[in-house]
Amino acid sequence: MSEVPHIEHQPSGAAAASLLAVRNIEVVYDDVILVLRGLSLDVPKGSIVALLGANGAGKSTTLKAISGLLKTEDGEVTRGEILFNGERIDGIDPEKIVRRGIFQVMEGRRIVADMTSLENLKLGAFTRSDGEVPADIDMVFDYFPRLKERTGLAGYLSGGEQQMLAIGRALMARPKMILMDEPSMGLSPLLVKEVFTIIKAINRDLGVTILLVEQNARAALSVASHGYIMEQGKVVLDGTADELRDNEDVKEFYLGGAGDQRKSFKNLKSFKRRKRWL
Repeated sequence: MSEVPHIEHQPSGAAAASLLAVRNIEVVYDDVILVLRGLSLDVPKGSIVALLGANGAGKSTTLKAISGLLKTEDGEVTRGEILFNGERIDGIDPEKIVRRGIFQVMEGRRIVADMTSLENLKLGAFTRSDGEVPADIDMVFDYFPRLKERTGLAGYLSGGEQQMLAIGRALMARPKMILMDEPSMGLSPLLVKEVFTIIKAINRDLGVTILLVEQNARAALSVASHGYIMEQGKVVLDGTADELRDNEDVKEFYLGGAGDQRKSFKNLKSFKRRKRWL
């Protein structure tokens, strides 16, 4: 794979400073439905951080709050603040957030089916005015050579290829940070492994910070350095990937020990929330 110098590389030792800081936010939909209840998290620069939890925990809402997409669903951040590079971004338009360096890969890929793969990639560069878009397309094809071979409409791509295209489109924006919402959804185990290998390579090679929402906790923790677990709109547990993998409750509820019958941390007498989340 060719070396790509244009995105600033952040070595692993530089990950101490938070690129993204979410501070005690609440999110309300339709003026009445409280979805996030004082959520806080940090994403260090140059890291991969996993946000885990069952359906309905508020993971996707968290990403939409960060990327400014809540307004499209009659939602808003009613309390707290979201800081990116030390500056507040809650309340500003999604396009301005993209220009600041955050790009979200939506759940379900959201590629434009009646455009080609190449046209989709060019769409990802819509905020740019430089002349290096062709070089960046070549860079994306280095990571996803299959896309170069697919010259037809994107709607005819397989699920795995569409996911690759969605990630490639995000790279075309030259982001400092990518928000990924369920990249493994609908993929075979083999493709899940391939996609997560590429996610790790993008983080390592390009220094792009990644906040990863996943129900496949095992896959997410295989690439993340840190993880947060959400229940009912709050973070109830966080730690390094190794700490979460070794946690007995996480093993039972998220790593296959309990099958599909996942329970809730709030029902565990032995579990105590950290004071900072109260």
